[in-house]
Amino acid sequence: MSHKLIIDRIEADLAVCESKGGTFTQIPLSALPRGVREGDCLRLDGENYVIDTEETARRRAALKSLFDRLKKDR
Repeated sequence: MSHKLIIDRIEADLAVCESKGGTFTQIPLSALPRGVREGDCLRLDGENYVIDTEETARRRAALKSLFDRLKKDR
């Protein structure tokens, strides 16, 4: 089973992450890959979190498309 999270926000030395079920978890930044940022998708690989670059790119593209459509409809 893969444990997937999305970084909702970063507060001081913690990443506040949302799971698929809508629950939030705080993870120390020291436990995450260097350079993580808000909106990154994470998956647990063994005992370490890694950035799921494909899922992150897919989500960012979908959000950009939605934003562009909303701007167009104004």
